[in-house]
Amino acid sequence: MNDPRKSRTSSVGDAELEIDLGKVSEIIQKARMFDVKEELSDPQSGSNATDDDMRDILEDTADDPTLQELLEMIRSLDVDEQIRLVALAWIGRGTFEAAEWNDAVAQARAAHNTHTAEYLIGLPLLGDYLEGGLAALQDAQDTVVIRRKPRSKSKGAVASGAPKTE
Repeated sequence: MNDPRKSRTSSVGDAELEIDLGKVSEIIQKARMFDVKEELSDPQSGSNATDDDMRDILEDTADDPTLQELLEMIRSLDVDEQIRLVALAWIGRGTFEAAEWNDAVAQARAAHNTHTAEYLIGLPLLGDYLEGGLAALQDAQDTVVIRRKPRSKSKGAVASGAPKTE
């Protein structure tokens, strides 16, 4: 459990989040980019984007790179991370309370299959659910364990950690 890739691990009861929060943050951002997509409003559009006031960028198309990137991000997670991402979304959606983290993980593990990425992308507010799940877990616990690589002191840094004033 001392994986240096995990920049922050949150303890909830006997369990830990065990997902790199950087990965979760990237998935949240990409999910929000995908969530703002709308149905095709100009299916015969042949002009360039500036002529259409950049409206086509928000249209949901089959070859949408945002969708492909989000699918790849989720699929690149290992099985345990995928399971915990589903549990996190369920907590953010309100299916489980933060105190039920272990139950959410157990149910996500039982439901896990090769279509996890597609399932998560099918949640209409995935980014909001994941962010809500993180917030709920943080609110439900007494402490957050932070594991970071020590930073080397830069020339302008003040030893106390306070901002340098002139």
